[in-house]
Amino acid sequence: MPTIDLAAGALDYDERGDGPAIVLLHGVHTNGSMWRAVIDELAGHYRCLAPTLPMGSHRKPVAAGTPLGLAGLASIVDQFLTALDLDDVTLVGNDTGGAVAQAVAVRHPDRIGRLVLASCEAFDNFPPGLPGRLDVLLGRLPGGMWQAGQLMRLGPMWRLPITFGPLAKRPIGSDLREAWFGPLRSSPEIRRDTHRLLRSVDAAELSAVSERLEAFDRPALVVWATEDKVMPPAHAERLAATLPQSELVWVDDSYTLIALDQPVVLARTIRDFVGG
Repeated sequence: MPTIDLAAGALDYDERGDGPAIVLLHGVHTNGSMWRAVIDELAGHYRCLAPTLPMGSHRKPVAAGTPLGLAGLASIVDQFLTALDLDDVTLVGNDTGGAVAQAVAVRHPDRIGRLVLASCEAFDNFPPGLPGRLDVLLGRLPGGMWQAGQLMRLGPMWRLPITFGPLAKRPIGSDLREAWFGPLRSSPEIRRDTHRLLRSVDAAELSAVSERLEAFDRPALVVWATEDKVMPPAHAERLAATLPQSELVWVDDSYTLIALDQPVVLARTIRDFVGG
């Protein structure tokens, strides 16, 4: 996995394929590996890049003092795009990655040609559902992320309604489980970053960002799981109504993490939207 040095620190990313650039953003407690099945489908036609953002499953801590709220994460994505000189990017976000993608589109739109929001936090749904609220609570408790890392060693924990049960309809493999929670168990610096991230969650900040999408005057696609238990379907319709040049596509047989539950369908939907 290549690494690039940014002002925020060293950032790992996956890159495959050649052609128009598609940058894919993951959510909290996942990393760029979430996108590998989607990239399998797209890399024959596009240059696919999946950075691992400092959202709890990163391997390299951020530089001291780096803001980790929505604005800070959007700045890191912009630094990434600038460092690799990517233009006319299709920016894709699923789960919390969609909230970050919204912030990039609002705050740093110059390199963004198209926006794809897939079952993600929007408006006041931040943190989302029981998993999000529990995560933020643990993030505000001393040692909370250490405890989370230890509990997620246990396979049955992943199916509970307070963890990944409402997020992924299909079982998550042991390789992804270790990639996502191994860093929390092994690194005090990663736990420190994750506590700062979770203490920065601000529903008012995201609500303001989502409302400002009315100024994003480029093609946009909203992709939403019909069975989503955490991201309200009404928010899909509201996002599509807010974005001036948008279309809305529904995906069946999936929960929030469409990139895991329906990667082929999501990849085909992105490919139809981007063309080229």
